Amino acid sequence: MARQLDYPTIREIFTRFHAAEPEPKGELEHLNAYTLLVAVALSAQATDAGVNKATRALFAVADTPARMLALGEEALIAHIRTIGLFRTKARNVMKLSRRLVEEFGGEVPSSRAALQSLPGVGRKTANVVLNMWFRYPAQAVDTHVFRICNRTGIAPGKTVEAVETALEDHIPAGFALHAHHWLILHGRYTCVARKPKCPACLIRDLCPHEDKTR
Repeated sequence: MARQLDYPTIREIFTRFHAAEPEPKGELEHLNAYTLLVAVALSAQATDAGVNKATRALFAVADTPARMLALGEEALIAHIRTIGLFRTKARNVMKLSRRLVEEFGGEVPSSRAALQSLPGVGRKTANVVLNMWFRYPAQAVDTHVFRICNRTGIAPGKTVEAVETALEDHIPAGFALHAHHWLILHGRYTCVARKPKCPACLIRDLCPHEDKTR
């Protein structure tokens, strides 16, 4: 775990990320807040590409909580069978859909506490929805973000919660909205887990990682 970088270095890192991709987008396909919530919930221990392949047909017939409930759990399972843990995820999607209808008027709430009260929705999922749909500068920490933050010293921490707090404390305000997307994409395509593509890295000279590849 690298030491915490200083503020000027962090600002320079995100200045470069912004210059390379001013408006980074999440890769999960969705139509509205509800389908985003479902897509993120389905993405746990699965790839975005795999989730997208399963949800294109699903969201064409079930893009609201009421329509999902009308579809039914077995039909939902048929759509998402290619996704890991599909039975547990299907059960949670049906439960959260019922809760949304019964307690939230069929609308996805915009508070973290309310989102986390839904079945199968943890802090990371809630943060993704808050960030991508409600434009709140929440920092969703997945495996990519956790790795990048510790490897580079952008926001080191021994737990997901510690990294999230460090991001909130150290990311310059002007970059906070898109910070986790830049980090996810950087970790997914450049600073990968086993053999980071250091020669192609746009922050190579700012990164203190000792085992850079050539």
